Amino acid sequence: MTDSTPESVLYEERGAVAVVTLNRPQALNSFTREMHQRLRAMLDRAEAAPHIRALVLTGAGRGFCAGLDLSELDFTPGPGLLERADPGPVIEEEFNPTTRRLQSLKLPTVVAVNGVAAGAGASIAMACDIAVAAPGASFVQAFSKIGLIPDAGGSWLLVERLGLARAMALAMTGDKLTADKALEWGLIWQVAEDPVAAAVTLAEKLAVMPTQALVATRHLLAGAGTRSLDAHLNVERDTQSALGKTHDYMEGVNAFLQKRAPQFKGE
Repeated sequence: MTDSTPESVLYEERGAVAVVTLNRPQALNSFTREMHQRLRAMLDRAEAAPHIRALVLTGAGRGFCAGLDLSELDFTPGPGLLERADPGPVIEEEFNPTTRRLQSLKLPTVVAVNGVAAGAGASIAMACDIAVAAPGASFVQAFSKIGLIPDAGGSWLLVERLGLARAMALAMTGDKLTADKALEWGLIWQVAEDPVAAAVTLAEKLAVMPTQALVATRHLLAGAGTRSLDAHLNVERDTQSALGKTHDYMEGVNAFLQKRAPQFKGE
């Protein structure tokens, strides 16, 4: 990358909050392989910084993310076309690792959807813990319009967030889901005129909370549908026991007993 080429993903720290921005606005922040790799590097950077306790993900320009940049595939007619145009490798090598990294991040995440989130862009947004969207933002499952299915976790996350009936209709029709309707249906937490400012405010609130408990909550809630209640009770017990050995648990209880504000460290 030359000095004159803008970085595809930007990283900024605002106190205890890392703000990561997808930065290919001329292409609606559609993903290249390099962009995936840089995003995961920025997630690693935030997680490794001891003073960072929450992360905001957003997009530059008028869109959040339009999914895969099709220039990453080769549709030139000729021998090997089907192999060259196969989206499977880029999903396996880039999109799936990005979704997995967001889900495994040891920080709470807030996504600020500043415009359209289409295709895998919607999947990446849903892989974050909490979503804030601009009034003009939208979510589009564009896959069916080019003969594909939701990927980057989209077919799983849609059902988890919205239930089978709504997920099925959105995935099959490819119809646009507006921010207001996404709020009504429970896909997002908030609609805000300035979604980045609202997301940072929310992340700042999370950043002074017990980080390990927040991340454990993510994993418990995301896995709830895959276990029976009986099995889930055991997972809750074991998770609670592990958290009971943390600094923040002791600090929270002592602060409550002493009638003072807790000073959590994320430890």
